[in-house]
Amino acid sequence: MAITATDRGVGPLLRAWREQRRISQLELALRADSSARHISFIETGRSRPSEEMVLRLAEHLDVPVRERNALLLAAGYAPHYPETPLDDPSLDALREGMERLIQGYEPYPALVVDARYNVLAANRGILMLLEGIPEHLLAPPLNAMRLTLHPEGIAPRIRNLREWRGHLLAQMERQIALYRSDELRELYEEVAAYPVPEGAPGEEPAAPVPYFALPMQVEHDGRTLSFISSISTFNTPMDVTVAELAIETLLPADPATVKYLQSLMP
Repeated sequence: MAITATDRGVGPLLRAWREQRRISQLELALRADSSARHISFIETGRSRPSEEMVLRLAEHLDVPVRERNALLLAAGYAPHYPETPLDDPSLDALREGMERLIQGYEPYPALVVDARYNVLAANRGILMLLEGIPEHLLAPPLNAMRLTLHPEGIAPRIRNLREWRGHLLAQMERQIALYRSDELRELYEEVAAYPVPEGAPGEEPAAPVPYFALPMQVEHDGRTLSFISSISTFNTPMDVTVAELAIETLLPADPATVKYLQSLMP
């Protein structure tokens, strides 16, 4: 169920999150140490929840941090979670830690993105995959989805393009369901509309492969490299900016990829 900006008041917003999570009023009440009657009164506007109750319900509904602030505002309270710019001195340790992490992952590719897949940091492994990409796609802000799926980006080099494209679009659909972001929806509509060449790899059902997860198989300098993507986020974030950061690492999926990448960087 989509939660739209036209919803009014904290009650309809909470009801929309509850229905999206497929949780009954009774189940939510039990989780939040409340009653189904009280939850019903909140959702219909007959009762105004306390600030503590809004945060408690948001926690049990797994509402993203940014949207918890929206719930508080709708209930008449001040936002609880700050949104600190990533270049703020208070986040120096975080920023430097992420830089060390992705640099330490070399020669394998790694990058940091926000909730809209804008690239905030990348290591040399990622830069290797971007070799030959037109300048207009590399102009800031870099966007990981656009760089991957654009017909002038990495897409023509991906040997299992249709499979990998389907995986990325499904990932974006899950993010859209989680974050109420018009910008993310516009990005999805843009990249989903990119043409896929006739006969692109992956059009026919793929034969079973000896991988433990769907790999991205990409050509580079006459070789086919295989990567498995892993995404990490921060545990229990208390800041909107930090909550929306993700570190994506590309793990080599076969010995040939490991050997080749290690040969590139001493």
